[in-house]
Amino acid sequence: MIEKIKNPILSGFYPDPSIVRVNDDYYIANSTFEWMPGVIFHHSKDLVNWELAGYALTSKKYIDMSGNPSSGGVWAPCLTYCDGLFYLIYSDLKTIRGPYKDAHNYLITAPKITGPWSDPIYLNSSGFDPSLFHDDDGKKWLVNMLWNHRYTDARRFGGIIMQEYDPKAGKLVGPIKNIFAGTALGKTEGPHIYKLNGYYYLMLAEGGTGIEHAVSLARSKSLHGHYEIHPDNPILTSKDKPHLALQRAGHGCLVDTQNGQWYLVHLCGRPVMPQKRCVLGRETAIQKVKWDNDGWLRLEAGGNDPQVEVPSPGLAPCSFKPQPMRDDFDDKTLNLYFNTLRIMPDESWLTLKERPGRLRMYGRESLGSKFSQSLIARRITSLDCIAQTCVEFEPQTYQQAAGIVCFYDNHNFYYLKITHDENIGKCLTVCYNQNNKYTELLEQQISLKQKNCHLKAEIKYDKLYFSYSLDGKKWQTIEQAFDITTLSDEFCLDGCFTGAMVGICVQDLTGERLNADFDYFEYRVQ
Repeated sequence: MIEKIKNPILSGFYPDPSIVRVNDDYYIANSTFEWMPGVIFHHSKDLVNWELAGYALTSKKYIDMSGNPSSGGVWAPCLTYCDGLFYLIYSDLKTIRGPYKDAHNYLITAPKITGPWSDPIYLNSSGFDPSLFHDDDGKKWLVNMLWNHRYTDARRFGGIIMQEYDPKAGKLVGPIKNIFAGTALGKTEGPHIYKLNGYYYLMLAEGGTGIEHAVSLARSKSLHGHYEIHPDNPILTSKDKPHLALQRAGHGCLVDTQNGQWYLVHLCGRPVMPQKRCVLGRETAIQKVKWDNDGWLRLEAGGNDPQVEVPSPGLAPCSFKPQPMRDDFDDKTLNLYFNTLRIMPDESWLTLKERPGRLRMYGRESLGSKFSQSLIARRITSLDCIAQTCVEFEPQTYQQAAGIVCFYDNHNFYYLKITHDENIGKCLTVCYNQNNKYTELLEQQISLKQKNCHLKAEIKYDKLYFSYSLDGKKWQTIEQAFDITTLSDEFCLDGCFTGAMVGICVQDLTGERLNADFDYFEYRVQ
């Protein structure tokens, strides 16, 4: 009996998947937006089991996102392999609101997925979602959507443009041609080109990345068109099907297995009901597909509904050692699962060396800052999970705080923090921000006398519960339950593309850089 693949294959904030096979190994690259390191990779040998394989953009030379808007930064990477090299194309979005999209597109290469990655080559800024196609005649072509700022509606998506890339010269060369205007679904983006049996197939993301998202397909005998649209387009969508478990299905990428089967990875969302909000963000799912007698791609299950379970390719099973639930900060480097906002961590504000066995962070700017935050976080992957930590912190003013945070963006978060009050001294309280409407529960301040305090965030479907403990055994729950669904694309106004994260942070708005020491961080799915 062929094993089933259960969707999503990557749970949590893993949108815009790009997949490639190199011999018997499969790799997926996902968007990371304002989180660093940029472009996250997962690896599999059987399409069933996946492990975190690292990141591509690990220093300022690849991308500088200081000041980038929420949900800006790294959009829709494209990972391909040719001539013994991985090719990675990515965007850095500097402007995402209003009429303009300042989208700068870059290329890096590496002999292995773990690097070393080359210095970035700037390509263009005409639009986002760039993709590289390696033709069988040796030529390479960059395709991306064209952004037309002159309009106020879907016409801003100005079609798919193509230009040749010269690897020897390290630049785009020759004329730019608009090869496809899009289908009636509109908002045409996310292009990928494949060549098979004499046809060039153009796969697209359309309909926007919300509930009308879709995967479209067109083909042509000539690379430059004319492209005819799939007769039953779109080939995958959840549009107008609220009963489906996987919503927002779209932005697809194809891969063939070593035994001749075909699969489509795509993004999806699993909304919390009745709020209809995807707390876990846009996730990565996979569908088995086949080519029909007319040379068109179709879901093997029939129709165009995303399936929760699909047949595996029957490859030799290959599981990976699970990531430990608890990090005691005994290593010299930060765990791969942790991410930082906009810039990489360095010894000036985060260190595992100054106090071995503790993570020390120096307080910097507020949670509202888009520049210098002292925060590390990991993706929330389940609606039934617990994160906890223990922190030693001695604030002297209410402008100093440290604790555990559930975070979507600078305007949307829930924060259980140790801080200081003029009347009661060191204390514990909760603050939260909902589309920049800030609330501090001053009436629920809890006096703290000892150095160490354990903090916990527990998610139970649509609710978030905070609690604390002085010994790590006996816990006291904060009276108020919080609506975790506000940490979602559907609720947040300033952002709209990421997902909920949980982590630890420190602020010192006095500028004195008071440090907090964290003894451990634990994340476990119930």
